[in-house]
Amino acid sequence: MKKGLFLLIVFLPFSFIGNAQVIEYARTVVNTLGSEEFKGRGYVDGGDKLAADYIRQEFEKHNLKSFTKNYFQSFKTPVNTFPNKITLKINGKNLQAGSDFLVEAGSPKVKGVFEVISISAEDLLTDERLIPKLQQSSGKFQIIEPFNKEDFTKEELDRINGVTGFLKYHENNPAEGTIILTMEKLTWSGSTTEFPNPGITIHADSISGPIKHIEIDLKNKFHKNYKTQNVIGFVEGENSDSAIVFIAHYDHLGMLGPDAVFTGANDNASGVAMLLSLAKFYAENNPKYSTVFIAFGAEELGLVGSRYFTENPLFDLSTIKFLINFDISGTGDDGIQVVNGSVYKDEFDLLTELNKKHQLLPQIKIRGEACNSDHCMFDRQNVPNFYIYTLGGISAYHDIYDRPETLPLTEFEDYFTLITRFIEKL
Repeated sequence: MKKGLFLLIVFLPFSFIGNAQVIEYARTVVNTLGSEEFKGRGYVDGGDKLAADYIRQEFEKHNLKSFTKNYFQSFKTPVNTFPNKITLKINGKNLQAGSDFLVEAGSPKVKGVFEVISISAEDLLTDERLIPKLQQSSGKFQIIEPFNKEDFTKEELDRINGVTGFLKYHENNPAEGTIILTMEKLTWSGSTTEFPNPGITIHADSISGPIKHIEIDLKNKFHKNYKTQNVIGFVEGENSDSAIVFIAHYDHLGMLGPDAVFTGANDNASGVAMLLSLAKFYAENNPKYSTVFIAFGAEELGLVGSRYFTENPLFDLSTIKFLINFDISGTGDDGIQVVNGSVYKDEFDLLTELNKKHQLLPQIKIRGEACNSDHCMFDRQNVPNFYIYTLGGISAYHDIYDRPETLPLTEFEDYFTLITRFIEKL
């Protein structure tokens, strides 16, 4: 080793070395949880259990204590899944699940060759045009043609969306199923219910010419009581009467057949990476307050895991001094958004003051209440909290392109530093 290089390493600030270790560990977590081996951390082939067990092992590695025998808090939830290969042919052309089309998350099984009936946005606007189309739909698939939203008023769009919802979900729709053609990005979700009829969304670029017929073979598996789990550990602090709580959901959308894996690197392997990075840090640096780390299951199914936890808490929720929910933590080119920032303004001002003082993130945007992630269940228990997500960078979300190799972790180190400094000042 050259002498000059040795001196450089010796006199590097400790925080710089620590941050290098933070990003290395975070990348390992994202690469692991976001790998296809974890099945999209959903409910096909036990993807959720693989992820939960990995997090449990990391908690053990960091010597976190547990409220239970194995860090797990088990609960049950209904969930609709698609473990088998899905065949969809349009005019004889095979389409690919995930990239060309998505299946509505609550769809039941369907198999066969079907004629179609085309329905335009204008048809959806009046009963005079819609009812004849419905009367011709029995035994067929309805095709909702793509349209430009800018061509319609808000009231018209509300009507179009409402009628489309009826066609997709209502048992009184006489059609065999519904296909939505869209020019927008394909975005999937999860479902705890099984719909009366199947629904398919197809990107319009995947087909050419008018649809004459479809051939489909779709099998679902509906679980009425799927057993899954939250993963919970803690580090005792100097003050055991109050608790700091960090949360992040570890589940994602799983698989749409064996060929479409929704790996969820940003949503939310990155949030779990922040959770585990903080667990590692506070296990090595005795915290001022007892610090709890919760990786929630079934967030994507409607905040099921956090609802179960707040209804069956493993410690007194009134002792929580502050809670932070990490979701989508893998970019940060444009800073972070803080939900509940206007609700807990003193804490938000502290966060922004520290960010400015240490020149960490590009910006911190304030937002009010929003029941859009697991923190919402704690809002209902009057637990003070922030829900934070990063801004800018990649646009992959709830699709097959949210993968570890495309996730930059742009501001992860500075984000981590900001959170530890914020907790230190609380």
